[in-house]
Amino acid sequence: MMRFLAVGLGGFVGAVARYGLSSLVTRLTRGAFPYGTLVVNVIGCLAIGGLLAWFEGQELPNDSARLFMVVGVLGSFTTFSTFGNDTLEAFRMGAYSAGFMNIGLNVIVGLAAVLVGRMAVGQLITAAAGS
Repeated sequence: MMRFLAVGLGGFVGAVARYGLSSLVTRLTRGAFPYGTLVVNVIGCLAIGGLLAWFEGQELPNDSARLFMVVGVLGSFTTFSTFGNDTLEAFRMGAYSAGFMNIGLNVIVGLAAVLVGRMAVGQLITAAAGS
C-alpha cells in the first residue's frame, strides 16, 4: 500500500508542477508554438536522467523514494521523460532497432491515436446533436 501512496502523492506533485510551469511559460511566450509543453518535456527528461543516475549509486532501504520521484512526480509531470529514458536504455544496450521502433511507434501511433480519438468523439457529438 505504501508504494501506491508514494506514486499517488508524487503524481499529485507532478501534475500541479506541470500545470503551473506550462501555464507560466505559455503566458510568457504568447506564441503559437507550445513552448510550455516543450519546457516541461525537456525538464522532465533532464530530471529523469539525473535522478536515475543518482538512484543507481544509492542503496535505498526500499524503493518508495524512487517510486515517488520517478513514477509519481515525473510520470505525472511528463511521460515523455519515461519515453526518452526507455529509448536511451535501448540504445545503451545495443538494441538500436528497439530504440528506433520505440521512437517511431510512440510518435506515429500516438499522433494517429489522437486523430482517431478526436474524429470518433466528433462523430459522436455530431450524431448526438442530430438526434
